[in-house]
This record gives sequence, C-alpha cells and structure tokens, in this order.
Amino acid sequence: MVLQRAYATLTSTKSDDLEDGEARNGLVHSTSLILTKTADGLIDPKLVLSWLLNALGAPGAAIGALVPVREAGALLPQLALARYVERSPQRKTFWATGSALQGLAAAGIGIVALIYSGAVAGWTILALLGLLALARAASSVSYKDALARTIPKTRRGAVTGLASSAAAGAVLLFGGLLSFGLVPLETGTLAVAILIAAGFWLISSALFLTLNEPKSKPDASEEAGLTQLVKPLLSDAQLRRFIAARALLSVTALAPPFIVLLSSEQQRSGLGDLGPLVIASALASIVSGYVWGRIADRSSRYCLILGGLLAAVVFAATGGISLTWGMLGGTLAWATAIFVAQIAYEGVRAGRKLHLTDMVGDEKRARYTAISNSLIGAALLAGGGFGALADWIGTAWVLLVFACICVAGACVAVSLDEVQQD
Repeated sequence: MVLQRAYATLTSTKSDDLEDGEARNGLVHSTSLILTKTADGLIDPKLVLSWLLNALGAPGAAIGALVPVREAGALLPQLALARYVERSPQRKTFWATGSALQGLAAAGIGIVALIYSGAVAGWTILALLGLLALARAASSVSYKDALARTIPKTRRGAVTGLASSAAAGAVLLFGGLLSFGLVPLETGTLAVAILIAAGFWLISSALFLTLNEPKSKPDASEEAGLTQLVKPLLSDAQLRRFIAARALLSVTALAPPFIVLLSSEQQRSGLGDLGPLVIASALASIVSGYVWGRIADRSSRYCLILGGLLAAVVFAATGGISLTWGMLGGTLAWATAIFVAQIAYEGVRAGRKLHLTDMVGDEKRARYTAISNSLIGAALLAGGGFGALADWIGTAWVLLVFACICVAGACVAVSLDEVQQD
C-alpha cells in the first residue's frame, strides 16, 4: 500500500486508477535504471575511461576510439537484433541478458586496469568496451517494449525521469569524492569503481527478470527479414520525421566535449576545471531529469522542441561570446554553460525516448527502435568529423554550427504528431 501511494504521487495519478502490479513494476524499472545509469556514469568513456587509459600509458589511437566504439557499438547492431526481440514472448529477458553481459565486460575492464598497462591495457579495454556496447544494444532495443508493456502512457516519463535524476546524484557523489580529494584520483580507484559498476549491472539483470511482463505470442507468419524490418522507413512519414529530428538534435550529445575543449583553449587550465564541469553536468541531470520526464508524459514532441531550442541558445551564446570577446569567463561561466547544455540534452533524450515508445504499438516498437538507433549510430559516427572541422574553423565556430543544427532539429520536431493523446 505504501509503495502504491508513493508511485501514485510520483506519477500524479489517483491510486484507484493504477493497474494491478503497476506500482511494483514501476519500482523494478526505476531501481534497475538507477543501477545501470549509475554504472554508465562510473565507466563513462568520455571522462573515466579516457583518463584511465591515459594514466595507464595506452596508445592515443585506443583512447580516441573509446567514444565511437561505445556509441556506434550500442546502436548499429540493433536492426539485426530487432527480429529476435520481436519473436520473443517477453522483452525483459533480452534486457536482463544485455545487462548481465555488460556487467561481465565491465568486470573484465576493471581487472585489466588493475593488472596491465600500456598498449596491452589500452587495446584490451577497448575490445571489452566493444563487447559491452554490443550487450547494451540488446538492452536498448528491447527496453522501450518492456516499458510500454508494463507501465501505461502518461506515467512512463516519470519512472525513467526519476531514475535519471537519482543516478545523476550517485555520479555527482563520485565526482565530488574525486574533486575534493576524499578518494585518491588514481588508476586503482577507478578500477574499483568500474568493478562496482559491473556489480550494479549484474544486480539490475537479476532484478529486471522479476518484472511482471505479460507474455505475447509472436506472429509466425510475420516476415522477419531485413527488407521487412526497414519497410516502416519507407511507409511511415512520421518515423522519417522523427529520425530526422533525432539525428539533428543528436549534436546535443556531441557538443559538451567541445565546450570543455574551448574552456581548455581559453583558460589553459582545462584539467583544473574538469571537476567543476563534471559536477555541473551531474547537477543538471539531477534537477532536470524528472521534470523533463513529466513534460514528456504530456508531450514528447514539445520536449524535443524545447530541448533543441535551449541547446541552440547555449551553444550560440558560448560560441558567440567566445568569438566576440575572446573568452567566455572563469570557471563559473564554463560550468554554467555545461549545466545548461546538459539540461538541454536531458530534454532531448527524454523526448526522443518517450516519443518512440508511445508512437507505435507492441508489434512494431522493437523494429522502429532498431531502425532509429541504427541510423543514429551511423550519424554519430559521421559526427566524428566535427573534430576535424574544429581544427579547421575553430571550436567556437563549431558550437555555432551546432546551434543552427539544433534549430533545424526543433523545426522538424514541430511536424511530429502528439503521440501522448489517445
């Protein structure tokens, strides 16, 4: 009864309107996501693994490949996996299997970091990260279906938003411990943190299997070939618009490293400012995750538009001020830029996740997710070219380019349907 009342308060729902077992399912979803999102923060390739490999003396090529391997590996295989997900009577087994395999790969990374160094450590960790990314693809392609089958519309954003904020709080604590010297910033510390992340993935796998998900009987007559899987891309204009909007707004994920780079270029003390920037990013996730989730429950389309426009403002301001006055300011100014940029990213992420979840029924959701994620994986790989563009025209100009792309993405999102309305 206490759990049901707490869930009703979280989702702004009357207790009498809740479906049987929904509150418990909500707890399983939130707890599992808190564990896995915290694990993601503890093994973040953009920060933790990059620092770790650098400290271990790994080759620069291995360090530079961390983010592309992690992002593309988690997205590109999803089209191939979708056919198997659609044939399964329950989606939770795919998510749980993916989480368990991520835990095993993370455990391998932690052990390698404790034992090896140099090129052996770098390339071995990169290979294990690739396995982790492939396992993540299985969880990603199946999660939206599992969520839709167990949590009704208008309450899904609250569940996932709460998890985002809570996990960000845990990552913030970790960053604070490192920033203030309460735990030593050394390879052994990060290796232990990664082993803890591995344990979180394994626990979440076991927990997710307890989800009360109804079984479905796959349609044996349904063609499951690659041609059938990509048919929606040709026949569904809303899917094409959604993928276009998401691809354009994916620069919200690419931009923060450029803000950090610009800070380093202007202040010549990027390493010293890294702690405050990480804290600012985590704080943004804490204060905005649940709020964006509730906005997405009302209109995921509006969430995408607002997140894209907010990102355009902060990218334009950061790049424009830097070009006009030669610098943005001190540590507080850069932390503020990261803070607002992360809030915008959280809005885009909440909107695009819930929009795809709510726009189609159970029989199509896995393939729609796979098509979208596979194409976005290719777009993110292409996004690696912005680094070369920064070398050519300057980091500040790249942020202005990002601002224009975000405006274009918001404009495309305007044409999307309101999928939260039955």
